[in-house]
Amino acid sequence: MAINSLHGFLQSYFTAHNCELMHNEDGVLTVQLTEKMDRALMNRPFYWHYIKNMGHPGQPKQLTLITDPEKRDGKHEWIHYGSPRLHQIINHLNEREKYAKLFDQVDTNQKTALYPWLVSNIKISYRGKQKKDEMISIGLHLVNGIMKLEMMEELQHKVLQNAIPDYCYTISPMIKLHSGFKRIEKVLQSYIQDQDHDWAEASRKTMEEEIDLVRHFYKEGSNEHEMEKEIEEIKKRYSPHITFEVINGGIFYLQD
Repeated sequence: MAINSLHGFLQSYFTAHNCELMHNEDGVLTVQLTEKMDRALMNRPFYWHYIKNMGHPGQPKQLTLITDPEKRDGKHEWIHYGSPRLHQIINHLNEREKYAKLFDQVDTNQKTALYPWLVSNIKISYRGKQKKDEMISIGLHLVNGIMKLEMMEELQHKVLQNAIPDYCYTISPMIKLHSGFKRIEKVLQSYIQDQDHDWAEASRKTMEEEIDLVRHFYKEGSNEHEMEKEIEEIKKRYSPHITFEVINGGIFYLQD
């Protein structure tokens, strides 16, 4: 992903959690945290315990994050793919806010319709001789059935919020959630079927070779229980299989 995508992700993340954007330009983002977000990100449990016992409201911190390495200044926090802070934010989303209901931030004084999208970020895990994970983001328009891949990339360019904006109204979905997930599942299955599966054949071949070696090592009738145990472990290790896992997602009401 480009730096702009990371910046957009952070902007949407903090806006969706009701944090005020104090300074927002390419590569630098300063946010005023809410108490809830301060507790989630700033690791100050003793401060909040003390201040609440004193009967005071407390003062959430401001946080400045730099996404452009050329703008690092030594005073503020540089955030990048692989940084502890980004992992903390992603874990926060995964653990506490796996499913969200968000609205497009629309500045209008006219009645504006927002359309429901079912968005799912899905991890495809390939397991066998080698292991590989792949992330796919799919959006399904719950009114007209249009489906988009790389949906999260498109959402990076939008600002999302928890409450519906003034003058906006939502369109009721024509496609039910259960049916929507089934459609996404079919797309994933078709995607998997179209892949090159040489890796699976290589895994099976290695599995068979390993099993033959074990059977050769254990002569017939010699500790058959141990032999079967080792064979079972080999099958677990090399037997090729593919799994899906929904990492997060939700219903996003977007301007058409």
